[in-house]
Amino acid sequence: MIRHIVFFSAANPEDVDRIREGLMMLAQIPHARHFEVGRNLQSDTISGTRVDLVVYAEFEDEAALAAYKAHPVYAECTALVRPQRELRIAADFKAG
Repeated sequence: MIRHIVFFSAANPEDVDRIREGLMMLAQIPHARHFEVGRNLQSDTISGTRVDLVVYAEFEDEAALAAYKAHPVYAECTALVRPQRELRIAADFKAG
């Protein structure tokens, strides 16, 4: 299983809800075994980096993750969210 985690911060903190709505579009993509978007509850006091939202998804394998990223809804979401975000950090790793 592949775990996919992405951190986002809004360029304008007033846009966090709008960014979350845009990211929720990704839940329509059928390739994820599990998908959720949540607000970050904690500040990183060491680096000082602000993270507003976290996307967490699980995929059966790398092919399913690649299909998710190739889906047209993924491109729509990216076009909507990218102009509103300041930071995006993504990580994918094999569970277990």
